[in-house]
Order: sequence, then structure tokens, then C-alpha cells
Amino acid sequence: MHIFVSGSLAYDRIMDFQGKFEDHILPDKIHVLNVSFEVNGLKENFGGTAGNIAYTLSLLGERSTLVSAVGKDFDRYQKWLEQNRIDPSGIRVIENVFTSGAYITTDLSNNQITGFNPGAMKFTSDYEFQDVSPQNALAIISPGNVDDMLIYSRKYKALGIAYIIDPGQQIPVLTGGNLAEMISGSSMLISNDYELDLIRKKTGLSMDDLLKRTGSVITTMGENGSLILTLDGEEKIPAVKTGRVLDPTGAGDAYRAGVLKGMILKETLGSSARMGAVCAAYAVECHGTQDHFFSMDEFHQRYRENFGSTGS
Repeated sequence: MHIFVSGSLAYDRIMDFQGKFEDHILPDKIHVLNVSFEVNGLKENFGGTAGNIAYTLSLLGERSTLVSAVGKDFDRYQKWLEQNRIDPSGIRVIENVFTSGAYITTDLSNNQITGFNPGAMKFTSDYEFQDVSPQNALAIISPGNVDDMLIYSRKYKALGIAYIIDPGQQIPVLTGGNLAEMISGSSMLISNDYELDLIRKKTGLSMDDLLKRTGSVITTMGENGSLILTLDGEEKIPAVKTGRVLDPTGAGDAYRAGVLKGMILKETLGSSARMGAVCAAYAVECHGTQDHFFSMDEFHQRYRENFGSTGS
């Protein structure tokens, strides 16, 4: 199976705030907001939506092709990709800029404030899909360069390649028309519950309208699990039990990798979402987005402990 993962590649600088944002942000003073949070150290990680998804896919035994643009400082990340059997052939290097950087601060309630420098993500990745068999290909369009997101959705439809659309953090800068176009013809729309509300508001589409345009809608809800919606009905998927939550950053990307793995194995949507839930649990138990690890034996054991059986 040829798996294409488009989206951002970034260096994540992750910080922990040993308090709660809500204790320092006064609702009646939002218009003159001026706050400072003292953080408990800083850790740099390899990240970005595409990189995070591809990493967990690698743990699941799948080699994917990354499609993204990066900057002149990408050498360290490139070595990491090669160590994890991730195909970098779809990456375009922009020599005069830096790779995207995310600056993420998480408080004790797992709320996050993120500053993001797009860097090379301002440039399209210009990947050409050559000699690809549509029957043996699967793609996910995760948040990245907005032109790439629209262009690749059009290319996948023209080539007959099944794809998941995951607009995520780019919803605010996408037009309602572009969002509706990308969703139409996709195999799945995946987002968290807040993002789904934004999508519906921007596009003016009801849930029924969305389901007429895509094969299914999966909504993630953190510790409350996820929800699968199709024209045939809905299915609630519980979250997987965790030892302790250290960092929620990247859990959604890990979830998406599990869903992709299930689709590759031709599992049901429910089984695919459960695989996603297991991957997400591993992610939240580690700091950083590509620091978690599991063997396939460990993965299947954890699936069985939470859901009773594993399909493959």
C-alpha cells in the first residue's frame, strides 16, 4: 500500500506551565490581555502533523511518503525520518528559510497555548504523483500549506485515490468554499469536536450535508473518546485507559495513524477508530509527539485489554 501523508513538518518546542491559564486570564480584561507564564523548562521535538502521523504509522509497520516543504535546518529531522523508515521523497527543501516551528505551552488542565512560525510551510511542496495505482494507495491531508491541501484534494479525486481530510489548525485560514470542496469526495472527515463546530459554521453545512459529501465523519473528544458518524448511524468509541497523561500534544495525530492502519487492513470503521484510540493513549503518556514507542505485540495486547479482541 502506498500511503501519502501531507501536512506540516516542524520542530516543536514544548513547555509546561505549572498552573492553570484560567487563573491568570481575566475574562473582563481580554481586550487588554498582557500575561506572562513562567514555564518549567523547554524540550525540542520533531513534530508537525505529517511527521507525527508518519511516525506512528512506522510503529504500526507502515512506510509512508511524506509530502511537505521544509527549510535549511532540516538535516537532523531528515536523519530521524530515515531511522524510522519514513520515505522523505515527497519533501521539498526551501534553502533560504527555516523549517516550521511550534511553541507549545501546556497547563495543569492540559489546556494549550501555541505560537506557530510557518517558515517553509508558506511554500507549496509541489509533489507529482507518478506511477501510483489508485487501488493500492491511501492518503491523508493533514493541516499544512493551505494551497497544498486544496491542490492535493483535487489531485486525489482526479487520480481516484482515497483520502482523509483533516483540516485542523488551518480551518481559520481556509474559506468555507475551500473546506466544502476538500470534504466533498473524501473518504473521511476527521476533526475534534471544537474543529467540527468551526467547519460547520464556516461552510454552513449541517451534519447531514457533510455526510452526503464524505464517507464518514470521525470526531475526537479527548478523554471522552471519539464518535463515528455515517449515513447508517453513529458509533461511540471509548478512550483507552492510560497510566497517566503527561502531554496531550500529538495524540490526535497518533489517533489518525491508527485509523489509517485500520483502513489499510480493511477493518471496520469501529475497529480502525479503536486502533486510533490505542495509539493516542501511547502518545499522551509521553512528552513530545514522536517519543512514544510500542511493539506490535504490545499494541495488540493493549487493544485486547481495552476492547476484548483485535481484528488483525
